[in-house]
Amino acid sequence: MNPMIAKLVPHFGENQQHALVIGDVMLDRYLMGEVNRISPEAPVPVVLIKSEQQRAGGAANVAANLALLGIQTRMMGLLGNDNEGKRLLAAMSDYGIDTAAMITTAARPTIAKTRILGGHQQMMRLDQEITSPLSETETAQVTQAIQTALQQTPALIILSDYAKGLLTEQVCQQVIAYGRAHRIPVLVDPKGRNYDKYRGATALTPNKKETAEACDTPVNDPALIDNARSLKTALALDFLAVTRGEEGITLITDHTEHLSATAKQVFDVSGAGDTVIATLAAGLMHGLSPLDSLSLANIAAGVVVGKVGTVPITKADLIDAIATAQGSEQAHKVSELPDLLHKVATWKQQGQKIVFTNGCFDLLHAGHVTYLEGAKKRGDRLILGLNTDRSVSALKGPTRPVVNEQDRARVLAALESIDAVILFDEDTPLNLINAIKPDVIAKGSDYTADQVVGGKEVLSWGGEIALIDLVEGRSTTNLIKKMHA
Repeated sequence: MNPMIAKLVPHFGENQQHALVIGDVMLDRYLMGEVNRISPEAPVPVVLIKSEQQRAGGAANVAANLALLGIQTRMMGLLGNDNEGKRLLAAMSDYGIDTAAMITTAARPTIAKTRILGGHQQMMRLDQEITSPLSETETAQVTQAIQTALQQTPALIILSDYAKGLLTEQVCQQVIAYGRAHRIPVLVDPKGRNYDKYRGATALTPNKKETAEACDTPVNDPALIDNARSLKTALALDFLAVTRGEEGITLITDHTEHLSATAKQVFDVSGAGDTVIATLAAGLMHGLSPLDSLSLANIAAGVVVGKVGTVPITKADLIDAIATAQGSEQAHKVSELPDLLHKVATWKQQGQKIVFTNGCFDLLHAGHVTYLEGAKKRGDRLILGLNTDRSVSALKGPTRPVVNEQDRARVLAALESIDAVILFDEDTPLNLINAIKPDVIAKGSDYTADQVVGGKEVLSWGGEIALIDLVEGRSTTNLIKKMHA
Protein backbone atom coordinates (compact mmCIF):
# COMPACT_ATOMS: atom_id res chain seq x y z
CA MET A 1 0.00 0.00 0.00
CA ASN A 2 1.18 3.51 -0.79
CA PRO A 3 2.18 5.06 2.60
CA MET A 4 0.53 8.29 1.45
CA ILE A 5 -2.88 6.64 1.88
CA ALA A 6 -2.57 6.19 5.64
CA LYS A 7 -1.41 9.78 6.05
CA LEU A 8 -4.15 11.22 3.85
CA VAL A 9 -7.33 9.50 5.08
CA PRO A 10 -7.50 11.33 8.47
CA HIS A 11 -7.62 14.58 6.48
CA PHE A 12 -10.49 13.61 4.18
CA GLY A 13 -12.93 16.50 3.86
CA GLU A 14 -10.55 19.24 4.97
CA ASN A 15 -10.26 20.74 1.46
CA GLN A 16 -13.88 22.03 1.56
CA GLN A 17 -14.75 20.48 -1.82
CA HIS A 18 -18.05 18.68 -2.18
CA ALA A 19 -19.26 15.63 -4.06
CA LEU A 20 -22.62 15.39 -5.83
CA VAL A 21 -24.46 12.05 -5.86
CA ILE A 22 -27.30 11.60 -8.36
CA GLY A 23 -29.29 8.39 -8.37
CA ASP A 24 -32.00 6.09 -7.09
CA VAL A 25 -32.42 6.61 -3.36
CA MET A 26 -34.27 4.09 -1.23
CA LEU A 27 -35.12 3.27 2.36
CA ASP A 28 -33.62 0.03 3.67
CA ARG A 29 -35.76 -1.31 6.51
CA TYR A 30 -34.61 -4.26 8.64
CA LEU A 31 -36.93 -6.28 10.87
CA MET A 32 -34.63 -8.41 13.02
CA GLY A 33 -35.71 -11.30 15.16
CA GLU A 34 -35.38 -14.93 16.13
CA VAL A 35 -36.74 -18.11 14.54
CA ASN A 36 -37.67 -20.92 16.92
CA ARG A 37 -40.58 -22.64 15.18
CA ILE A 38 -42.50 -23.24 11.97
CA SER A 39 -45.94 -21.65 11.54
CA PRO A 40 -48.90 -24.05 12.06
CA GLU A 41 -50.73 -22.11 9.31
CA ALA A 42 -48.19 -22.74 6.52
CA PRO A 43 -44.73 -24.34 6.18
CA VAL A 44 -42.90 -21.05 6.85
CA PRO A 45 -40.69 -19.93 9.76
CA VAL A 46 -42.15 -17.67 12.43
CA VAL A 47 -39.87 -14.67 13.06
CA LEU A 48 -40.26 -13.11 16.51
CA ILE A 49 -39.31 -9.46 15.88
CA LYS A 50 -36.81 -8.05 18.40
CA SER A 51 -35.75 -4.81 16.70
CA GLU A 52 -36.28 -2.59 13.66
CA GLN A 53 -33.73 -0.45 11.84
CA GLN A 54 -34.19 2.01 8.97
CA ARG A 55 -31.18 3.05 6.90
CA ALA A 56 -30.35 5.10 3.84
CA GLY A 57 -30.10 2.73 0.88
CA GLY A 58 -29.25 2.76 -2.81
CA ALA A 59 -27.73 6.06 -3.94
CA ALA A 60 -28.45 7.46 -0.47
CA ASN A 61 -26.05 4.85 0.95
CA VAL A 62 -23.36 6.07 -1.48
CA ALA A 63 -23.90 9.57 -0.09
CA ALA A 64 -23.83 8.23 3.49
CA ASN A 65 -20.47 6.56 2.86
CA LEU A 66 -19.05 9.81 1.50
CA ALA A 67 -20.40 11.85 4.40
CA LEU A 68 -19.02 9.48 7.03
CA LEU A 69 -15.62 9.66 5.32
CA GLY A 70 -15.72 13.40 5.98
CA ILE A 71 -16.67 14.50 2.46
CA GLN A 72 -19.21 17.30 2.05
CA THR A 73 -21.99 15.57 0.11
CA ARG A 74 -25.05 16.71 -1.80
CA MET A 75 -27.75 14.26 -2.88
CA MET A 76 -30.17 14.52 -5.81
CA GLY A 77 -32.89 11.91 -6.19
CA LEU A 78 -36.64 11.24 -6.11
CA LEU A 79 -38.79 10.65 -3.03
CA GLY A 80 -42.45 9.85 -2.64
CA ASN A 81 -44.71 12.06 -0.57
CA ASP A 82 -44.98 9.43 2.16
CA ASN A 83 -43.67 8.33 5.55
CA GLU A 84 -40.83 6.36 3.95
CA GLY A 85 -39.66 9.51 2.19
CA LYS A 86 -39.70 11.49 5.43
CA ARG A 87 -37.73 8.75 7.20
CA LEU A 88 -35.18 8.63 4.40
CA LEU A 89 -34.73 12.41 4.43
CA ALA A 90 -34.22 12.25 8.21
CA ALA A 91 -31.66 9.45 7.84
CA MET A 92 -29.69 11.43 5.25
CA SER A 93 -29.83 14.57 7.38
CA ASP A 94 -28.48 12.58 10.34
CA TYR A 95 -25.42 11.76 8.21
CA GLY A 96 -24.97 15.45 7.36
CA ILE A 97 -25.95 15.04 3.70
CA ASP A 98 -27.24 18.16 1.93
CA THR A 99 -30.71 17.18 0.61
CA ALA A 100 -31.74 20.53 -0.90
CA ALA A 101 -31.70 19.01 -4.42
CA MET A 102 -34.04 16.13 -3.50
CA ILE A 103 -37.39 16.08 -5.32
CA THR A 104 -40.65 14.92 -3.76
CA THR A 105 -43.31 13.55 -6.11
CA ALA A 106 -46.85 12.39 -5.45
CA ALA A 107 -46.83 10.19 -8.57
CA ARG A 108 -44.73 7.37 -7.11
CA PRO A 109 -43.82 6.04 -3.64
CA THR A 110 -40.41 6.23 -2.04
CA ILE A 111 -38.50 3.10 -3.02
CA ALA A 112 -38.29 0.89 0.07
CA LYS A 113 -36.89 -2.57 0.75
CA THR A 114 -37.98 -4.34 3.90
CA ARG A 115 -35.81 -7.28 4.90
CA ILE A 116 -36.94 -9.77 7.54
CA LEU A 117 -34.00 -11.44 9.29
CA GLY A 118 -33.92 -14.42 11.60
CA GLY A 119 -30.54 -14.13 13.28
CA HIS A 120 -28.14 -13.28 10.43
CA GLN A 121 -30.28 -15.12 7.86
CA GLN A 122 -32.51 -13.10 5.53
CA MET A 123 -35.91 -14.82 5.48
CA MET A 124 -37.77 -12.54 3.08
CA ARG A 125 -37.57 -9.16 1.33
CA LEU A 126 -40.58 -6.94 0.63
CA ASP A 127 -40.14 -4.22 -2.03
CA GLN A 128 -42.12 -1.03 -2.60
CA GLU A 129 -41.41 0.75 -5.88
CA ILE A 130 -42.69 2.00 -9.23
CA THR A 131 -40.10 1.93 -12.03
CA SER A 132 -42.21 3.33 -14.86
CA PRO A 133 -40.63 6.13 -16.96
CA LEU A 134 -40.70 9.61 -15.46
CA SER A 135 -43.56 11.85 -16.47
CA GLU A 136 -42.89 15.09 -18.36
CA THR A 137 -43.37 17.03 -15.13
CA GLU A 138 -40.95 14.78 -13.22
CA THR A 139 -38.41 14.93 -16.06
CA ALA A 140 -38.53 18.75 -16.04
CA GLN A 141 -38.10 18.78 -12.24
CA VAL A 142 -35.13 16.41 -12.42
CA THR A 143 -33.44 18.37 -15.22
CA GLN A 144 -33.80 21.64 -13.33
CA ALA A 145 -32.57 20.14 -10.04
CA ILE A 146 -29.50 18.67 -11.74
CA GLN A 147 -28.69 21.94 -13.49
CA THR A 148 -28.92 23.82 -10.21
CA ALA A 149 -26.75 21.25 -8.42
CA LEU A 150 -24.11 21.31 -11.17
CA GLN A 151 -23.89 25.09 -11.03
CA GLN A 152 -22.62 24.73 -7.45
CA THR A 153 -19.45 23.20 -8.96
CA PRO A 154 -18.95 19.81 -7.31
CA ALA A 155 -15.41 18.44 -7.27
CA LEU A 156 -16.73 15.03 -8.33
CA ILE A 157 -20.05 13.51 -9.43
CA ILE A 158 -21.35 9.99 -8.82
CA LEU A 159 -24.20 8.48 -10.83
CA SER A 160 -25.62 5.65 -8.72
CA ASP A 161 -27.92 3.68 -11.01
CA TYR A 162 -30.26 1.08 -9.52
CA ALA A 163 -32.40 0.93 -12.69
CA LYS A 164 -35.39 2.53 -10.95
CA GLY A 165 -36.04 5.10 -13.69
CA LEU A 166 -34.17 8.26 -12.65
CA LEU A 167 -30.94 7.83 -14.60
CA THR A 168 -32.19 7.83 -18.17
CA GLU A 169 -29.78 8.14 -21.08
CA GLN A 170 -30.71 11.83 -21.36
CA VAL A 171 -29.90 12.48 -17.70
CA CYS A 172 -26.64 10.50 -17.78
CA GLN A 173 -25.38 12.21 -20.91
CA GLN A 174 -26.36 15.63 -19.57
CA VAL A 175 -24.23 15.06 -16.47
CA ILE A 176 -21.33 13.39 -18.27
CA ALA A 177 -21.12 16.17 -20.88
CA TYR A 178 -21.07 18.78 -18.10
CA GLY A 179 -18.35 16.87 -16.28
CA ARG A 180 -16.17 16.59 -19.38
CA ALA A 181 -16.64 20.26 -20.23
CA HIS A 182 -15.71 21.40 -16.72
CA ARG A 183 -13.08 18.70 -15.98
CA ILE A 184 -15.17 17.19 -13.19
CA PRO A 185 -14.76 13.41 -12.79
CA VAL A 186 -18.00 11.45 -13.25
CA LEU A 187 -18.04 7.98 -11.68
CA VAL A 188 -20.86 5.57 -12.47
CA ASP A 189 -22.14 2.53 -10.59
CA PRO A 190 -24.03 1.03 -13.57
CA LYS A 191 -27.01 -1.22 -13.99
CA GLY A 192 -28.64 -3.06 -16.88
CA ARG A 193 -27.29 -3.97 -20.29
CA ASN A 194 -27.37 -0.58 -22.00
CA TYR A 195 -24.01 0.93 -21.10
CA ASP A 196 -24.11 3.34 -24.04
CA LYS A 197 -25.84 5.85 -21.77
CA TYR A 198 -22.63 6.02 -19.70
CA ARG A 199 -20.38 6.75 -22.70
CA GLY A 200 -17.71 9.34 -21.90
CA ALA A 201 -17.84 8.96 -18.11
CA THR A 202 -14.58 8.97 -16.19
CA ALA A 203 -15.08 5.46 -14.82
CA LEU A 204 -17.56 2.66 -14.23
CA THR A 205 -17.57 0.30 -11.23
CA PRO A 206 -19.70 -2.71 -12.27
CA ASN A 207 -19.64 -5.95 -10.33
CA LYS A 208 -18.64 -9.20 -12.01
CA LYS A 209 -22.21 -10.18 -12.96
CA GLU A 210 -22.97 -6.72 -14.35
CA THR A 211 -19.75 -6.75 -16.35
CA ALA A 212 -20.63 -10.14 -17.82
CA GLU A 213 -24.06 -8.88 -18.85
CA ALA A 214 -22.67 -5.70 -20.41
CA CYS A 215 -20.06 -7.72 -22.32
CA ASP A 216 -22.54 -10.48 -23.25
CA THR A 217 -20.07 -12.97 -21.76
CA PRO A 218 -20.63 -15.87 -19.32
CA VAL A 219 -19.78 -14.71 -15.82
CA ASN A 220 -16.98 -17.27 -15.33
CA ASP A 221 -15.55 -17.01 -18.85
CA PRO A 222 -11.74 -16.50 -18.73
CA ALA A 223 -12.20 -13.89 -21.48
CA LEU A 224 -14.34 -11.66 -19.23
CA ILE A 225 -11.59 -9.19 -18.30
CA ASP A 226 -10.35 -8.98 -21.92
CA ASN A 227 -13.91 -8.19 -22.98
CA ALA A 228 -14.21 -5.65 -20.17
CA ARG A 229 -11.07 -3.99 -21.54
CA SER A 230 -12.79 -3.69 -24.92
CA LEU A 231 -15.87 -2.25 -23.18
CA LYS A 232 -13.72 0.40 -21.50
CA THR A 233 -12.31 1.44 -24.88
CA ALA A 234 -15.70 1.41 -26.63
CA LEU A 235 -17.22 3.69 -23.97
CA ALA A 236 -14.21 6.07 -23.96
CA LEU A 237 -13.71 5.66 -20.20
CA ASP A 238 -10.57 6.71 -18.36
CA PHE A 239 -10.75 3.49 -16.38
CA LEU A 240 -13.01 0.58 -15.48
CA ALA A 241 -13.05 -1.08 -12.05
CA VAL A 242 -14.66 -4.53 -11.90
CA THR A 243 -15.65 -5.52 -8.35
CA ARG A 244 -15.44 -9.30 -8.10
CA GLY A 245 -16.52 -10.15 -4.55
CA GLU A 246 -14.20 -12.68 -2.94
CA GLU A 247 -11.92 -12.39 -6.00
CA GLY A 248 -11.18 -8.73 -5.23
CA ILE A 249 -11.18 -5.79 -7.68
CA THR A 250 -9.68 -5.54 -11.17
CA LEU A 251 -8.65 -2.09 -12.41
CA ILE A 252 -8.46 -1.61 -16.18
CA THR A 253 -6.61 1.48 -17.44
CA ASP A 254 -3.99 1.26 -20.19
CA HIS A 255 -3.01 -1.94 -18.41
CA THR A 256 -4.66 -4.22 -15.85
CA GLU A 257 -4.10 -4.38 -12.08
CA HIS A 258 -5.72 -6.83 -9.69
CA LEU A 259 -6.35 -6.22 -5.98
CA SER A 260 -7.06 -9.25 -3.81
CA ALA A 261 -10.08 -9.13 -1.48
CA THR A 262 -9.37 -8.08 2.11
CA ALA A 263 -12.48 -9.29 3.99
CA LYS A 264 -11.80 -11.67 6.90
CA GLN A 265 -15.48 -12.69 7.20
CA VAL A 266 -18.54 -11.97 5.09
CA PHE A 267 -22.00 -11.53 6.64
CA ASP A 268 -23.72 -9.37 4.03
CA VAL A 269 -22.52 -8.00 0.66
CA SER A 270 -25.43 -5.57 0.26
CA GLY A 271 -24.09 -2.03 0.00
CA ALA A 272 -20.49 -3.10 -0.68
CA GLY A 273 -20.61 -1.60 -4.19
CA ASP A 274 -21.83 1.70 -2.71
CA THR A 275 -18.87 1.72 -0.35
CA VAL A 276 -16.43 0.99 -3.18
CA ILE A 277 -17.54 3.86 -5.42
CA ALA A 278 -17.79 6.31 -2.51
CA THR A 279 -14.31 5.49 -1.18
CA LEU A 280 -12.88 5.55 -4.71
CA ALA A 281 -14.40 9.01 -5.11
CA ALA A 282 -12.99 10.24 -1.79
CA GLY A 283 -9.51 9.07 -2.80
CA LEU A 284 -9.67 10.74 -6.21
CA MET A 285 -10.94 13.99 -4.67
CA HIS A 286 -7.84 14.08 -2.47
CA GLY A 287 -5.31 13.45 -5.22
CA LEU A 288 -4.82 9.69 -5.03
CA SER A 289 -4.35 7.74 -8.25
CA PRO A 290 -7.14 5.38 -9.43
CA LEU A 291 -5.05 2.41 -8.22
CA ASP A 292 -4.41 3.85 -4.76
CA SER A 293 -8.03 5.00 -4.48
CA LEU A 294 -9.24 1.50 -5.36
CA SER A 295 -6.79 -0.03 -2.88
CA LEU A 296 -8.48 2.13 -0.26
CA ALA A 297 -11.95 1.17 -1.55
CA ASN A 298 -10.98 -2.50 -1.42
CA ILE A 299 -10.10 -2.17 2.26
CA ALA A 300 -13.35 -0.29 2.97
CA ALA A 301 -15.44 -2.97 1.24
CA GLY A 302 -13.70 -5.62 3.34
CA VAL A 303 -14.97 -3.83 6.45
CA VAL A 304 -18.63 -3.36 5.48
CA VAL A 305 -19.23 -6.92 4.23
CA GLY A 306 -18.38 -8.09 7.75
CA LYS A 307 -21.48 -6.29 9.08
CA VAL A 308 -25.17 -7.17 8.81
CA GLY A 309 -27.22 -5.08 6.40
CA THR A 310 -26.41 -1.89 4.51
CA VAL A 311 -23.81 -0.18 6.68
CA PRO A 312 -21.63 2.68 5.39
CA ILE A 313 -17.93 2.87 6.14
CA THR A 314 -16.77 5.45 8.70
CA LYS A 315 -13.49 7.28 8.66
CA ALA A 316 -12.52 5.75 12.01
CA ASP A 317 -13.24 2.20 10.79
CA LEU A 318 -11.27 2.83 7.62
CA ILE A 319 -8.26 4.17 9.52
CA ASP A 320 -8.29 1.09 11.77
CA ALA A 321 -8.56 -1.21 8.74
CA ILE A 322 -5.66 0.57 7.02
CA ALA A 323 -3.48 0.06 10.09
CA THR A 324 -4.31 -3.65 10.07
CA ALA A 325 -3.65 -3.90 6.34
CA GLN A 326 -0.32 -2.10 6.74
CA GLY A 327 0.79 -4.61 9.36
CA SER A 328 -0.04 -7.45 6.98
CA GLU A 329 1.65 -5.73 4.05
CA GLN A 330 4.83 -5.14 6.06
CA ALA A 331 5.18 -8.87 6.59
CA HIS A 332 4.54 -9.43 2.88
CA LYS A 333 7.38 -7.08 1.97
CA VAL A 334 9.75 -9.97 2.76
CA SER A 335 9.79 -11.67 -0.65
CA GLU A 336 11.11 -14.68 -2.45
CA LEU A 337 12.73 -13.93 -5.81
CA PRO A 338 9.77 -14.92 -8.08
CA ASP A 339 7.36 -12.72 -6.09
CA LEU A 340 9.85 -9.87 -6.01
CA LEU A 341 10.40 -9.99 -9.76
CA HIS A 342 6.61 -9.83 -10.26
CA LYS A 343 6.46 -6.71 -8.06
CA VAL A 344 9.38 -5.15 -9.92
CA ALA A 345 7.75 -5.79 -13.30
CA THR A 346 4.57 -4.08 -12.06
CA TRP A 347 6.48 -1.09 -10.69
CA LYS A 348 8.46 -0.67 -13.91
CA GLN A 349 5.26 -0.93 -15.96
CA GLN A 350 3.95 1.99 -13.92
CA GLY A 351 7.09 3.99 -14.71
CA GLN A 352 8.44 3.87 -11.17
CA LYS A 353 12.17 4.21 -10.49
CA ILE A 354 13.67 1.20 -8.67
CA VAL A 355 16.49 1.67 -6.13
CA PHE A 356 18.51 -1.30 -4.80
CA THR A 357 20.77 -1.45 -1.79
CA ASN A 358 22.17 -4.26 0.33
CA GLY A 359 23.79 -4.99 3.65
CA CYS A 360 23.71 -6.94 6.92
CA PHE A 361 21.72 -4.43 9.00
CA ASP A 362 22.47 -6.25 12.25
CA LEU A 363 21.17 -4.37 15.34
CA LEU A 364 19.20 -1.70 13.44
CA HIS A 365 20.12 1.83 14.53
CA ALA A 366 19.53 5.47 13.54
CA GLY A 367 22.41 5.42 11.08
CA HIS A 368 20.76 2.56 9.18
CA VAL A 369 17.38 4.30 9.15
CA THR A 370 18.83 7.59 7.92
CA TYR A 371 20.81 5.81 5.22
CA LEU A 372 17.74 3.90 3.98
CA GLU A 373 15.65 7.09 3.92
CA GLY A 374 18.36 8.72 1.82
CA ALA A 375 18.44 5.76 -0.56
CA LYS A 376 14.64 5.84 -0.96
CA LYS A 377 14.79 9.50 -2.01
CA ARG A 378 16.74 8.48 -5.12
CA GLY A 379 13.68 6.76 -6.62
CA ASP A 380 10.12 5.53 -6.09
CA ARG A 381 10.72 2.01 -4.73
CA LEU A 382 13.53 0.74 -2.51
CA ILE A 383 14.54 -2.93 -2.52
CA LEU A 384 16.86 -4.16 0.22
CA GLY A 385 19.06 -7.19 -0.40
CA LEU A 386 19.71 -8.59 3.10
CA ASN A 387 22.62 -10.88 3.91
CA THR A 388 21.65 -14.26 5.37
CA ASP A 389 23.08 -15.33 8.73
CA ARG A 390 25.68 -17.49 6.95
CA SER A 391 26.91 -14.64 4.78
CA VAL A 392 26.95 -12.21 7.73
CA SER A 393 29.16 -14.65 9.66
CA ALA A 394 31.45 -14.97 6.66
CA LEU A 395 31.82 -11.19 6.50
CA LYS A 396 31.77 -10.22 10.18
CA GLY A 397 33.01 -13.30 12.05
CA PRO A 398 31.48 -16.19 14.00
CA THR A 399 29.89 -14.00 16.69
CA ARG A 400 27.68 -12.25 14.16
CA PRO A 401 24.90 -11.65 13.45
CA VAL A 402 23.45 -10.69 16.80
CA VAL A 403 19.91 -10.77 15.32
CA ASN A 404 18.87 -13.70 13.12
CA GLU A 405 17.95 -13.18 9.46
CA GLN A 406 14.19 -13.61 9.81
CA ASP A 407 13.98 -11.07 12.63
CA ARG A 408 16.22 -8.63 10.75
CA ALA A 409 14.04 -8.97 7.65
CA ARG A 410 10.80 -8.44 9.58
CA VAL A 411 12.07 -5.34 11.40
CA LEU A 412 13.40 -3.80 8.19
CA ALA A 413 10.13 -4.52 6.40
CA ALA A 414 8.36 -2.34 8.98
CA LEU A 415 10.31 0.73 7.80
CA GLU A 416 8.28 3.06 5.58
CA SER A 417 11.28 3.69 3.32
CA ILE A 418 11.55 0.02 2.30
CA ASP A 419 9.24 -1.53 -0.28
CA ALA A 420 10.71 -5.03 -0.44
CA VAL A 421 13.26 -7.15 1.44
CA ILE A 422 14.94 -10.22 -0.03
CA LEU A 423 17.54 -12.45 1.62
CA PHE A 424 20.60 -13.49 -0.38
CA ASP A 425 23.20 -16.09 0.58
CA GLU A 426 25.95 -15.40 -1.96
CA ASP A 427 29.10 -13.51 -1.08
CA THR A 428 27.83 -10.56 -3.14
CA PRO A 429 24.37 -9.52 -4.39
CA LEU A 430 25.51 -9.43 -8.03
CA ASN A 431 23.17 -12.21 -9.21
CA LEU A 432 20.27 -10.50 -7.46
CA ILE A 433 21.12 -7.15 -9.06
CA ASN A 434 21.27 -8.71 -12.52
CA ALA A 435 17.86 -10.31 -11.96
CA ILE A 436 16.18 -7.11 -10.71
CA LYS A 437 17.96 -4.63 -12.99
CA PRO A 438 17.39 -1.61 -10.74
CA ASP A 439 17.56 1.96 -12.03
CA VAL A 440 19.73 3.04 -9.10
CA ILE A 441 22.18 1.15 -6.89
CA ALA A 442 22.83 2.81 -3.54
CA LYS A 443 25.73 2.37 -1.12
CA GLY A 444 27.21 4.41 1.71
CA SER A 445 29.55 7.32 0.98
CA ASP A 446 32.39 5.33 2.56
CA TYR A 447 32.51 3.52 -0.83
CA THR A 448 33.72 4.89 -4.15
CA ALA A 449 31.71 4.28 -7.30
CA ASP A 450 34.18 1.72 -8.64
CA GLN A 451 33.94 -0.28 -5.38
CA VAL A 452 30.15 -0.77 -5.58
CA VAL A 453 29.28 -4.37 -6.47
CA GLY A 454 26.88 -4.28 -9.41
CA GLY A 455 27.65 -0.64 -10.18
CA LYS A 456 29.20 -1.42 -13.57
CA GLU A 457 26.19 -3.55 -14.51
CA VAL A 458 23.65 -0.90 -13.46
CA LEU A 459 25.50 1.73 -15.49
CA SER A 460 25.48 -0.61 -18.50
CA TRP A 461 21.66 -0.53 -18.73
CA GLY A 462 21.46 3.23 -18.21
CA GLY A 463 21.14 3.30 -14.43
CA GLU A 464 23.12 5.26 -11.86
CA ILE A 465 25.17 4.80 -8.70
CA ALA A 466 24.11 6.79 -5.62
CA LEU A 467 26.51 7.24 -2.71
CA ILE A 468 24.50 8.10 0.41
CA ASP A 469 25.95 10.13 3.28
CA LEU A 470 26.33 8.21 6.54
CA VAL A 471 25.69 9.36 10.13
CA GLU A 472 29.05 9.55 11.89
CA GLY A 473 29.57 7.40 14.98
CA ARG A 474 26.63 5.11 14.33
CA SER A 475 27.50 1.46 13.73
CA THR A 476 26.55 -2.01 14.95
CA THR A 477 30.17 -2.62 15.95
CA ASN A 478 30.09 0.41 18.28
CA LEU A 479 26.81 -0.77 19.80
CA ILE A 480 28.29 -4.21 20.54
CA LYS A 481 31.38 -2.63 22.13
CA LYS A 482 29.14 -0.54 24.43
CA MET A 483 27.19 -3.64 25.45
CA HIS A 484 30.41 -5.40 26.45
CA ALA A 485 32.04 -2.40 28.08
